[in-house]
Amino acid sequence: MKLAIQEDMLPGESLAEQFEKAQRLGFAGIEFWSFGLEDRVEEIKRIAAESPVQPSTVCYGRRRCLLHPKRARRERALAEVKRYLTLTAEIGAVGLVVVPIFGPPLMPDLSPLATPVELEKQLLIEIAGKLGQHAAEVGTLLLLEPLNRYETHLLRRLQDAVEICQAVDHPAVRIMADLFHMSIEEADIPASLEAVGPYIAHVHLADSNRELPGRGHTDFAAALAALKRIGYQGYMTLECGEPSQNAPLKEFYARELPRSLEYLRACGWSTEEASTVPS
Repeated sequence: MKLAIQEDMLPGESLAEQFEKAQRLGFAGIEFWSFGLEDRVEEIKRIAAESPVQPSTVCYGRRRCLLHPKRARRERALAEVKRYLTLTAEIGAVGLVVVPIFGPPLMPDLSPLATPVELEKQLLIEIAGKLGQHAAEVGTLLLLEPLNRYETHLLRRLQDAVEICQAVDHPAVRIMADLFHMSIEEADIPASLEAVGPYIAHVHLADSNRELPGRGHTDFAAALAALKRIGYQGYMTLECGEPSQNAPLKEFYARELPRSLEYLRACGWSTEEASTVPS
């Protein structure tokens, strides 16, 4: 398993400095946000070509909604996600992390014909199929991300996202497992990971309070052991929110990242293991 980190968590005034810092800390990858990615593709490719640290993934973020009730807005979202899938492939990242919808349903209730959620799932299967085809053509993956009940109503457990993958039945459509959301929605994190193992193509790491691993109560040793049992060899990206105490964010991470990495090593992750995994 290879450890990555989101770009906004890395100290450094320039992208080159961030790549260098990531390498010194033992990270194998950097996860980028879609915002402003178009303007940085060439710089990312140039720096990555000379670094052992590689782009791991891209987060689409809170942009357009793939499941909006207005067709024109869905089509704009579809076109935009396709564009970012292309950019994701261009920088050599594994996949684009996408949340189909945030918040409550936007679709009308057409019961008894279909409920809003039934309509959303039917649409998502059609849309994910198109995006999976495009992802395969450009050479990357569409990664569906389940959230938690406070952020979305639709995909909240790993199995929810896997059901979409199974209905789409395309190898370029997979899921991203986030341990923070799982700490809220999954009764047994290791069992949930093992139940859907073949569909997991990326992992996000954050503790139960959304802070760095080791600062909450998530059992990372059990989660990492489960990932090893299913043979997972992909990236695990740190995606952590702002710390609870008042401190400049990058100063905080510069001080606390080494401690969190030591904690993950104690839980079973190692740079030696990561170095044996093919890129």
